[in-house]
Amino acid sequence: MQSVKEARRVTLVGLAANALLCAMKLAVGFLAHSGGLISDAVNSASDVLNTLIAMIGVRLGNKQADPEHPYGHARFECVASILLSFLVFMTGLGIGWNGLKAIFAGDGSLEAPGLPALVAALVCCVVKEALYWYTIRSAKRLDSLALKASAWDHRSDVFASVGVFVGILGARLGITVLDAVASVVISLLILRVAVNIFREALSQTVDQACEPELEERFRMAALSVAGVRRLDELRSRRFGPGVYVDMEIAVDGRLSLWEAHEISERVHDAVEACEPSTRHCMVHVNPYAEDPAEA
Repeated sequence: MQSVKEARRVTLVGLAANALLCAMKLAVGFLAHSGGLISDAVNSASDVLNTLIAMIGVRLGNKQADPEHPYGHARFECVASILLSFLVFMTGLGIGWNGLKAIFAGDGSLEAPGLPALVAALVCCVVKEALYWYTIRSAKRLDSLALKASAWDHRSDVFASVGVFVGILGARLGITVLDAVASVVISLLILRVAVNIFREALSQTVDQACEPELEERFRMAALSVAGVRRLDELRSRRFGPGVYVDMEIAVDGRLSLWEAHEISERVHDAVEACEPSTRHCMVHVNPYAEDPAEA
């Protein structure tokens, strides 16, 4: 499947980039005496794990239905995204805690980092921002929740790297406390990203209804089919990256079973055609009586 191949390629690129960034930040951090860069290297190490989780989630989520999972495995992507949100959240807490400890200790950075640390932090900002845009484009094209979570993890790393850059610059200029303050601010941004990832994954896990605008499109698609007299009920839900629709339509009660079935099939096709992410549409037919006495 082309979508699986693209998702695998995107995640492998992110995995390789994070591994290289982790190695670079560790080496430069130790050589240039930058605690902030070493902490960011630990963050990149967690990103390697995050990317592996996203890869597993996409792979499992695209498995075909089987007797034990007749509705497919789409929720595996939600599970992967929830795990990813917790990892991002814990990373944010760790960065913030270290920053607060440095602020209340009042000593700031004991040694100003060297210039290579400043350059390495800037390189990390550029690379991670590029990874974000590369991943988010594929996530939107494939409608993949796990890839979207991975993309926002890249964006949270941009915030972290910016904080490291500002902290190193401040330390080199003699404002040592700036490193700790930046760490706390960046940790709050990372925590916000983690909460957003968790909320979106949770909403799909519990079968949240689709947006009113999308349901109205389903409604109009059904009513546009010739032979549909009334739409009695419409329910929709998001199941992983897909949308599932259940509806009841009313047709002329004098029609034969074959004629009513043909109308329901046209409604089914119209609803699925109006939204590409629709995985299935179940249509139930009710009889419609022109004369209330016939009802």
